[in-house]
Amino acid sequence: MKVTSHSEYLNLHSVYIKSVQSAFISKIQINEQWQELNYLNQPDFDMALQEYNLFEWILNDAKIELKYFPVNEKVKIDSIYCRDASIATDFGMIICNMGKEGRIHEPQSHLEEYKLNNIPILGIIEAPGTLEGGDVAWLDEKTLAVGYTYRTNEAGISQLKSLLEPKDIEVIVVELPHYKGKKDVFHLMSIFSPVDKDLAVVFSPLMPIKFRNELLKRGFKFVEVPDEEFESMGCNVLAIAPRHCIMVEENPITKKLLEAAGCKVTTYKGQEISVKGGGGPTCLTRPLLRSF
Repeated sequence: MKVTSHSEYLNLHSVYIKSVQSAFISKIQINEQWQELNYLNQPDFDMALQEYNLFEWILNDAKIELKYFPVNEKVKIDSIYCRDASIATDFGMIICNMGKEGRIHEPQSHLEEYKLNNIPILGIIEAPGTLEGGDVAWLDEKTLAVGYTYRTNEAGISQLKSLLEPKDIEVIVVELPHYKGKKDVFHLMSIFSPVDKDLAVVFSPLMPIKFRNELLKRGFKFVEVPDEEFESMGCNVLAIAPRHCIMVEENPITKKLLEAAGCKVTTYKGQEISVKGGGGPTCLTRPLLRSF
């Protein structure tokens, strides 16, 4: 079996996740942290447990190898969105440096877990550089797109390039708009989720023209998320195999468009674990390997 970390759509072979129990910890922890972390509303702990159980069941049912980030006293409830603190490559993990102040300890928690399990480390993004995993997406095995955002800065992108370009990886920089400002969670993958080699879910109103044209040049076709489903995570779609997607259930229009494009779509109720914290299924997972 040939495997790679350089894909967003191939058959998901192994993935790290962090459960509600390990991230949210308790009702007290949620109550103390949700406002400072800029959640839309306070997540309900018991409902979050139920939602996450279904999300985890979907991954298990797809025969995906699940690995778990453990409880860590230094991180906060945002650590459930475990894509952001590290990046998987075929050469080892890249440990990020978070642009959101409340998440600064998460990359170290990932580093500790990887070292404990003998997972190679390619490099570590260091201050003043910032880089978050939600701002990177593989277009193909040799091309990585990275968003220049309030969470990922020029210094972080420069360090990312220095790690990957010597290994013949092209890094495409995507300059994203201000949108709602520094406090809002707005990553590249907020507007772009590849679900096959030539199909991506996009939110074109916030997509830079140069990047959109580059995707068209590369042969991508688009599933266009409507305005009314952007805030409910309509564009945050996790492919667990080519054209087999997981998404938050409150996006019926996008779901129908995906199905019309030949996709199988599995949904989960994500009000507590996704919508309130601004992190859909891609954010809830740190994919390691995908198989051809």
